[in-house]
Amino acid sequence: MKTFQNIFDQKRFSRARASNFFGIVKYMLTMGALVWLLSQGTAGLGYNWQWYRVLKYVFYLEAGNLIAGPLIQGLWVTFKITGISLVLACILGLVTAVFRLSDSMVARLLARSYLELIRNTPLLVQLFFIYFVLSPVFDIDRFSSAVLALSLFEGAYASEIFRAGIISIPRGQWEAAGSLGLGAYHTYRRVILPQALHWVLPPLTSQAISLVKDSALVSTIAIYDLTMQGQAIVSDTYMVFEVWFVVALIYLIVTTAMSIGVHALERHYQARS
Repeated sequence: MKTFQNIFDQKRFSRARASNFFGIVKYMLTMGALVWLLSQGTAGLGYNWQWYRVLKYVFYLEAGNLIAGPLIQGLWVTFKITGISLVLACILGLVTAVFRLSDSMVARLLARSYLELIRNTPLLVQLFFIYFVLSPVFDIDRFSSAVLALSLFEGAYASEIFRAGIISIPRGQWEAAGSLGLGAYHTYRRVILPQALHWVLPPLTSQAISLVKDSALVSTIAIYDLTMQGQAIVSDTYMVFEVWFVVALIYLIVTTAMSIGVHALERHYQARS
């Protein structure tokens, strides 16, 4: 029986390895076809590729020191905006989710009004409203306006993720917490949220990735994030394809790293449970 199981495992491993190999081959063929189509299209446009000029906008040497170029400087601004916005969006989303599940009619009405207002208007309109209407009144700078707009927008969607995770917890957990004399705060903190975290991590990851990409809109209010730096370089050098390909690659690397990191964290929680 043990020998049969070993043979079965070996065959399954061989099939998985063959499947991975053919998957890599198909991926390389697809990427090769895309590169060929792109090269044919740009050849028809008569575009002059200048990849050798791009590196200095990422990193460059000065007096023997490696200096971050404009794109990396813009990426740091993007990191600051998305990092602060993500924390605020999670807090706002959790509070909104708790309000929606509350017995208070006022709390439910406030949460519902916020959700309907944010989800049914475009992010760009909200950003312009905060920057051009509210910021002169309350003396809010560009950076804070961008963070506020992104936090409000992403928080509305994060609230639905938190709410789905909370209501997925069996009713018996709530009753057990109540029988131990735990109040609402300690029930959420010690019983409900630790269990819901396992379910909300994957969709929150998608929302965080969406936040990174949505942050490109802050360039419309003259914040020199990664996208704005790319626009400035293109206007100075006319290297349209090279610069935007590099910008897209940087966004891809960032979002892929986020996905891998949260996937590892999710596996850690699964192992603990």
